[in-house]
Amino acid sequence: MSIMEYNGGSVVAMKGKNCVAIASDLRLGQQAMTVACNFDKVFAVTERTYLGLPGLASDVATLKETFRYRVNMYKMKEEREIQPETFAHLVSSTLYEKRFGPYFIEPVICGLSSPDAPVPNEPFIAASDLIGCLNFAKDFVVSGTASDKLFGMAEGLWEEDLGPEELFETISQTLLGALERDALSGWGAIVRVITPEKVTERWLKSRQD
Repeated sequence: MSIMEYNGGSVVAMKGKNCVAIASDLRLGQQAMTVACNFDKVFAVTERTYLGLPGLASDVATLKETFRYRVNMYKMKEEREIQPETFAHLVSSTLYEKRFGPYFIEPVICGLSSPDAPVPNEPFIAASDLIGCLNFAKDFVVSGTASDKLFGMAEGLWEEDLGPEELFETISQTLLGALERDALSGWGAIVRVITPEKVTERWLKSRQD
């Protein structure tokens, strides 16, 4: 088994019309054995930017604190919140620093640009491999052990200009459909939909076998 699959877990992010969504499963495993069913892999970077970290659980904890420190330092130095695209490049450079002994994480970044940005409230999504090569997408990005199944589901369900509720339904069906076909992900899911006004967080039930 690959070390990337040791703890399992999957994350997907999608663009909508002036909104963006990110969802992850809740399983923490030790190969085929399930250890916990409440392991959220998505973390708030700012009020409008979220980071998904599927991969090795110890590296999830390490990188969560590393990015929290670096984002706080950016905010102190620049006296403003970090934009999603800028944060994606911060993630890339942080991973590339360790390219000869990499973190076993393939991050997903999503968010909305701030109201005072050149293009306000613009949806942004990106994914990275474990040494920081960024993939910018116009529709969706996936990562984790169910990524090939997520690609298939998302290709079939995603449409342009989805509203917040439609986007929630689309990303939920995409994730739940993929989780049923992957033994290393599942045991519930959590979905966050980010709009200019608020962030909506919903927990989903999935198969428990």
